[in-house]
Amino acid sequence: MLPAVAAGSRDALSTPVYIESGAKRVFACALDWPGWCRSGKDEEQALDALSAAGPRYAAVAARASLPFPATGRDAFDVVERLPGSANTDFGVPYEIASRDATPLTEQEARRLASLVSASWKVLDMVVAAAPAELRKGPRGGGRDRDAIAAHVIGAESIYARKLGIRLPAPAPGDLAGLAALREAILEVLGSPSAGAPVVQKGWHQRYAARRIAWHALDHAWEIEDRTEPR
Repeated sequence: MLPAVAAGSRDALSTPVYIESGAKRVFACALDWPGWCRSGKDEEQALDALSAAGPRYAAVAARASLPFPATGRDAFDVVERLPGSANTDFGVPYEIASRDATPLTEQEARRLASLVSASWKVLDMVVAAAPAELRKGPRGGGRDRDAIAAHVIGAESIYARKLGIRLPAPAPGDLAGLAALREAILEVLGSPSAGAPVVQKGWHQRYAARRIAWHALDHAWEIEDRTEPR
């Protein structure tokens, strides 16, 4: 497992954010913190949701042994706005930001890997503490705990292919297979690069870290929200 590293020199008073705007949904994502990404009906709602999720994301940073900025909504610095797509409206932060294609130093790469690893740890901890049956939505929908966990793992095996990793999707309960898959992902994310996609038609490391961490945390927070009483 790649160890966590210091965040390096960053402006503690500003959090760079990009905006991805679809026709019905808008995402706000913190560029320096993979997985800290929330959505709303418009840009303001998305930024408010991102701010509200800050205390939750602080637990991820703490597990990665990284100092997290205790900043509010007014500290967000929107550095890029991207047009979204049907994927955005479906509920996925899908577009590639300009910074995703920039060179990745060894320190930055190891930091990305540590935050993705921490996101998985948070998800695993939430799953372990949650009841098997979760509170249903207003229309009676929503997966239960084990189905959500299986969905995340299945998605990770697909994401891994975007990083040139060809490992079978772990079966339910295959902890060794899951550990091997995640370790392979972390090795790729934690390697310095010029910023190009890892493989042809694949993903940039910064983008991959954001998508993987967001997916894990989005479902971890869903489980938490649906575990709490009404």
